[in-house]
Amino acid sequence: MELQEFYDGFRVRKLKGNEKIAEFNCGDEDLNDFILNDAGVYRAALLAVTYVVENKQTGDIVAYFSLANDRVGLADFPDKTTFNRFRRHKFVNEKRLKSYPAAKICRLGIAQSLKGQHIGSYLLDFIKTMFFVDNKTGCRFLTVDAYSDAVPFYEKNDFVYLCGEEEETRTRVLYFDLRDIG
Repeated sequence: MELQEFYDGFRVRKLKGNEKIAEFNCGDEDLNDFILNDAGVYRAALLAVTYVVENKQTGDIVAYFSLANDRVGLADFPDKTTFNRFRRHKFVNEKRLKSYPAAKICRLGIAQSLKGQHIGSYLLDFIKTMFFVDNKTGCRFLTVDAYSDAVPFYEKNDFVYLCGEEEETRTRVLYFDLRDIG
């Protein structure tokens, strides 16, 4: 079982394929439903891998995140000119491709009992480090389709809009460039 120290008193581990989480409440029914009912299905279908943060003393699940492969490419931008501006800013000429490897933070939930303790920011730093320190396949960006009310949280953690500010929508696509670490 893969265990990694996360924060004083907590550890991160990969959710086992057949493991069922008995209870979790982050205050969002969709996020709760995913960890309670769907994480194993996504893992079995090879669509996403879920990691849980547990209290080392009690074993209680206090947070989780789910990751999947993604890319940042031409289709993510309103037009080719906008995409070209993005890649000219990020890459030298010989590295200009039609898409760039990314990992998507599909879900991120923090138990209500830990809200306001900055666990979410620590968790994002942990995820960034996972890919920066031990980048097994090549991954330049982290992406997230953030709920509109979570956008300020991601902005505070150095994520930026992929395509400027869009019209008001339920979710917004943001990214973090792993090259910005360090």
